[in-house]
Amino acid sequence: MRNKNSIGADDSVGPYGRKQEDTTMDLREITDFNAPELDIYARLTENQLVNRADPANALFIAESPLVIGRALDSGCVPVSFLMERKHVEGKAAELLARCPADIPVYAAPLEVLEQLTGFKLTRGMLCAMRRPKLPTVEQVCAGARRVAVLENVMNPTNIGAIFRSAAALNMDAVLLSTQGSDPLYRRAVRVSMGTVFQVPWTYFPEDAPWPEGGMALLRRLGFQTAAMALRDDSLSIDEPRLLAEDKLAVVLGTEGDTVMRPIEEDVDRSLLSAAVLPAATIAHCDYTVRIPMAHGVDSLNVAAASAVAFYQLGKK
Repeated sequence: MRNKNSIGADDSVGPYGRKQEDTTMDLREITDFNAPELDIYARLTENQLVNRADPANALFIAESPLVIGRALDSGCVPVSFLMERKHVEGKAAELLARCPADIPVYAAPLEVLEQLTGFKLTRGMLCAMRRPKLPTVEQVCAGARRVAVLENVMNPTNIGAIFRSAAALNMDAVLLSTQGSDPLYRRAVRVSMGTVFQVPWTYFPEDAPWPEGGMALLRRLGFQTAAMALRDDSLSIDEPRLLAEDKLAVVLGTEGDTVMRPIEEDVDRSLLSAAVLPAATIAHCDYTVRIPMAHGVDSLNVAAASAVAFYQLGKK
């Protein structure tokens, strides 16, 4: 059933930073989980949303009022909303007031929405949005002092956590290899708490692929590179030379099919690195950096390692 409902608003400024005004919205009641209007949210895969054959119509899903608000702040364009009926005049009102009146707002009872996988994690609200056009590496790095480089980080949960740390701990931008997970993957956006819309990011281009081409591009932009990895000449993360660098790119790898030197019995495990990177990447970097660890721990999850690295190397 399709309705045109008016929602009123007072003159207060809400938590999403924009004054509400009286508006009319395109409210559509949904009672059947199999309704085609729910296909975007319930049945399209991530690859179908990305729509590589037609990038102009590529989409992503933002979940929760906080994340949706941050996406709107960054200029992302909404296509439709899906929420519990009670939120239309409740916690969604300020977000809806920021959007064009002709954006469909699908409202459904909780028993219908609970059939969506993971709906309880969405805080009762989802928004389908158009994928923004990505900037160039040069644009992302303009004015940047510290950037994070993610090589083949495949786990979207790790991607989201890294972006959250990058936003909190003074990383000015994030650059990704094309083989890594998509920062706009649904889980990555959720875990990041919307910080993927606050930290500038992009992929290395085809004409400057990571690592060799990407390294050369970073050097042309004035950056020194620091690989988080174990090597005989690795520096402790609190090495003063690292903080003294005017521009530094912190390179992080991921657990998986990368090469790491076998750990010898006589190696001091307190000097082991937190990240795993291929030998070729390490060889191209200006520095190799380790995170000292205790109690025989020989590695950290890449998201945990990123937080330590960003805190130390992102100091002003």
